[in-house]
Amino acid sequence: MAEHNHPEHTDNSGAAQMWDERYRSRDRIWSGQPNPQLIAEAAALPPGTALDLGCGEGADAIWLASRGWEVTGVDVSAVALERAGAHARERGQSGSITWLRQDLSTWVPTELFDLVTAQFLHSTVMPWQQALQLAAAAVRTGGTLLIVGHHPDGLPPWSQHHDHSPERFYTAEDLARELGIAAPEWQLDVVDTRHRSATGPDGEAAALTDAVLRATRLAAR
Repeated sequence: MAEHNHPEHTDNSGAAQMWDERYRSRDRIWSGQPNPQLIAEAAALPPGTALDLGCGEGADAIWLASRGWEVTGVDVSAVALERAGAHARERGQSGSITWLRQDLSTWVPTELFDLVTAQFLHSTVMPWQQALQLAAAAVRTGGTLLIVGHHPDGLPPWSQHHDHSPERFYTAEDLARELGIAAPEWQLDVVDTRHRSATGPDGEAAALTDAVLRATRLAAR
């Protein structure tokens, strides 16, 4: 896939402005390392096509590309995508990644993917069910859906100044129920609550709790 740092896009939503401002506030927002639950759940999957929703500065997409995946990374922030593209070039992975700036409240994928991953996609302007239903719908038959989010009982303390409304977060069981991830259309592979240690943007340590759902699509709708 060709790399696209500046695809045609006309969105001027509040979400785009908010995230652009947040990314501009620091030279780097995230660690630059792939999310640990992505590594745990996707390392054994055979590479194919992957969709990374809310790709941010690109660490997950770059990790997937390094393992042979053809990746589409989608984010609402042009600032994040510019950084992601630069990081991919530094690591020699830009040829396997397409970056798309899209608002997930209106965007609909035009193809299906072998893997759809959404890591900590917690919007402040749309219900989590909306974006994650989009994720589920983009998985091809035989493909994998991987959703990881903040469990409401283990939120990162360094983001307390952001909106921590309970309805923004979920358990793995909430995910399966709200998204209809069940037989006969889906095989539930992982429905889990996982605890881990993490370091915040200013070096602060914390114990976090992740909600992890991985499922295989068995049949098209």
